[in-house]
Amino acid sequence: MDKELIRNFCIIAHIDHGKSTLADRLLEATHVIDKNSHATLILDDMELERERGITIKSHAIKMEYKYNGKTYILNLIDTPGHVDFSYEVSRSLASCDGALLLVDASQGIEAQTMSNLYLAMENDLEIIPVINKIDLEKADVEGTEHDIIENIGIGSENIFKISAKDGIGIEEMLQGIVKNIPAPFGNIDLPPKALIFDSYFDTYRGVIVLIRMFDGQIKKGDTIKFFSTNKEFSVEEIGYLGLKKEETSELTAGEVGYIIANIKEVADAQVGDTITIPKIGCKEALPGFEEPKPMVFSGLFPLNKEDHENLRDSLGKLKLNDAALTYEPESSLALGFGFRCGFLGMLHLEIVKERLLREYNVPIITTTPSVKFVINLNDGSQKVIYNPIDMPNPIYIESIEEPVMDVEIIVPTAFVGNIMKLVQERRGIQKDMQYIDEKRLSIHYEMPLIEIIFDFYDKLKSVSKGYASLDYSFKENRKSNVVKVDILINSEKVDAMSFICHEDKAFQWGKSVSEKLKDVIPRHLFKIALQASIGSKIIARSTINALRKNVTAKCYGGDITRKKKLLERQKEGKKRMKEIGSVSIPQEAFLEVLKADRS
Repeated sequence: MDKELIRNFCIIAHIDHGKSTLADRLLEATHVIDKNSHATLILDDMELERERGITIKSHAIKMEYKYNGKTYILNLIDTPGHVDFSYEVSRSLASCDGALLLVDASQGIEAQTMSNLYLAMENDLEIIPVINKIDLEKADVEGTEHDIIENIGIGSENIFKISAKDGIGIEEMLQGIVKNIPAPFGNIDLPPKALIFDSYFDTYRGVIVLIRMFDGQIKKGDTIKFFSTNKEFSVEEIGYLGLKKEETSELTAGEVGYIIANIKEVADAQVGDTITIPKIGCKEALPGFEEPKPMVFSGLFPLNKEDHENLRDSLGKLKLNDAALTYEPESSLALGFGFRCGFLGMLHLEIVKERLLREYNVPIITTTPSVKFVINLNDGSQKVIYNPIDMPNPIYIESIEEPVMDVEIIVPTAFVGNIMKLVQERRGIQKDMQYIDEKRLSIHYEMPLIEIIFDFYDKLKSVSKGYASLDYSFKENRKSNVVKVDILINSEKVDAMSFICHEDKAFQWGKSVSEKLKDVIPRHLFKIALQASIGSKIIARSTINALRKNVTAKCYGGDITRKKKLLERQKEGKKRMKEIGSVSIPQEAFLEVLKADRS
């Protein structure tokens, strides 16, 4: 195929700015789907994606568009829209030559939009600004246009104004894609070089790899090699990405398509890796490849003990489609056998938990999320821990390092005070502040990841009435005064409730957790102490009072010593019961710990 007639592009946008709806209109305008089919969010084919209004898994699709007597091939490479999946976004962008920058006219440019815009600029993509939702009553088209001109330095005549919902302006935008996005570069005579921008597991065909060809050509029957693993496979099928796969004999420089090569594990075909052929293939991989790095860790335990095998099998199946998910066996005295899992972020954790329930019917309990801490020991060695249980004895520790993130918050000026107070409470350090326009500004902070993962995003939305947006990326590990806090119920440690936090927050977090437990653990026949401790030092306590039987009810008179004798006997019985009795902890208690206030 003549690569001058190919346009490879993506859509970058903040969550809920209409990216998936715009993709539907493009598919209708290019006759990939029928306008009367009433199908919506075609590329968001996961039920969870439709419910949450986000793109979790990137997709790609080929469209044909006729313009000025020529038929152009438009390859739309969809991108996830959440900060947890920023690496997948970067690889999708690296596969494109241009990007539609989609901005909601009622909300303006937000943090994730800016983050993805910078990624697109780093990849030298041609940016086409598109203002969406111009049909809304509260749409500020002129203000949004002014923002785009200020941030990108592009003329107003190059900004497209559309309504993806009503299909307004779609035809003009398609013409703009053909005119403004350059044809893909690449030389068909050079050794093959292809970038993997996505891969997923098919039960019958194995791993299906989605690629963008940069140089050369790959044919059916060729032997291909992956740079990161050095593994080789034989191509069984190759083709284009329509609504259904369109098999072909070869893919050449500039084209986008798929490869099936009897690959058994997604880990062998990682997103961002380079494909070539053995011996006479390209000598250097395409830049930007990274191993997926989990940032948040949590224990996953089956709600029903007999589901342990099902949970293990289900995690194995999820792992086939999600190379970023890591898991290893773990046991807890309170919860039994489960798995310690690593996630890209809290949204990733929520998605995995929801998919385990919906797709595999395995209800689970998650323990308090944690992050990766680097422990510097007195003997000069280092230990990396993902679980509070693995924290060494403090006498052996010289220092502890925690992950610190670069954080960008875009917020209307009216809420700046609220935001600054919130971030200060979360140990944030302000780096700079820039006005985007007279109404909004961008504030950059450095913040510990442990302060972000719990309820920071919810609090941010609350104090800004939903108008603030957040983006963050890993900066470095930094020394910090963090401590391990144990939760004791009736003087016994509950390992699944332990957590690590900064020593200044230990009392507040410990008190919050003990108060939550007080509300959900039922009263017993003896008094129950709920305590938070650092080592042997108790820092917070709540008490669940005992259920009492009125043992003096039968005494209608007589000597007072008779009543005292009955009360003393009851007191002795409760004391003995406390020593030998065990506290029944309901499953809801572990869920309530996650909801404890971490301000």
